[in-house]
Amino acid sequence: MKPVPATMTAVGFDSPGAPEVLRPETVAVPVPGPGQVLVRVAYAGVNRPDVIQRQGFYPPPPGASPIPGLEISGQVVAMGTGVTTPFVGQMVCALVAGGGYAEYCVAEAALCLPVPEGLPLDQAAALPETLFTVWHNVFERGWASEGERVLVHGGTSGIGTMAILLGKLFGLEVIVTCGGSDKCAAALALGAAHAIDYKASDFVEEVARITDGAGVHLVLDMVAGDYVARNLKCLAEDGRHVTIAVQGGVRAELNMAEVMRRRITLTGSTLRPRSNEFKSLLADEIHKTVWPLVADGQLRPVMDMAFPLADAAAAHTRMEAGAHIGKIVLAADQSAAGRP
Repeated sequence: MKPVPATMTAVGFDSPGAPEVLRPETVAVPVPGPGQVLVRVAYAGVNRPDVIQRQGFYPPPPGASPIPGLEISGQVVAMGTGVTTPFVGQMVCALVAGGGYAEYCVAEAALCLPVPEGLPLDQAAALPETLFTVWHNVFERGWASEGERVLVHGGTSGIGTMAILLGKLFGLEVIVTCGGSDKCAAALALGAAHAIDYKASDFVEEVARITDGAGVHLVLDMVAGDYVARNLKCLAEDGRHVTIAVQGGVRAELNMAEVMRRRITLTGSTLRPRSNEFKSLLADEIHKTVWPLVADGQLRPVMDMAFPLADAAAAHTRMEAGAHIGKIVLAADQSAAGRP
């Protein structure tokens, strides 16, 4: 391996704003602390929380790097005290609380997953954030079980495509909403049972038609706002509503008598501020339950485009335009993109 330099290129911003505020800068390479590893980044995933952070509405939690980026892939090049695995030289992907848009990134060793043979590093970087989020909110908070119906908004987003893929692997009937017939076709090709073009029809009426009025057992909601009341109309009795983003607004008006009468469960979560202890338990469960499906090739993320690290602004522009299908990633070190 090449030696670790004292400085590196990272992407940051001085003040919140449009994508153009993102710019490369030279900063010190971080040093891994106890329980941490330093990863030479090959690719970093681009996620909606990165956009919200750049806009000034989602500051990093205390102690986290101010550099955007919540997931990475690459090679471990240094270890902090107390770390026995992953070892120096190993290829990993990791969930991080920040710092991914850089040539080097510190990660908690417990939140690193080994990159199996045959999994390209761009795809490895596209897994942690969506996989951790969907697994926790659909299967842990949402209690989804085989044979149930799930409604997922944003069916061709990173979260939406992961929900389709995991749902197919674990026996769920996934109904998605998408903005346009082309995105609906893409979602169906991935394995969605039904895809509703919300621009052309009312998704509440379509869910009722598709389910013969029975409704869905779970809604994975990324919109919130006035979607919540509409989502509840789609739920069966004893249904669960899980909110993971508030793109449509933070307030919703509900008929709580209806919630009581139909025994609806309302919940939600954010992943980034959770403790490392919680995330490590989640990583362990994913490693045992889902990672074998990654290792044998059954689970692969849907990829949209890769941009050079210096073009992070263009990657954010594409995400905000909403034209992408699947995951956008940044190539931090093309020379590290192959296996050693």
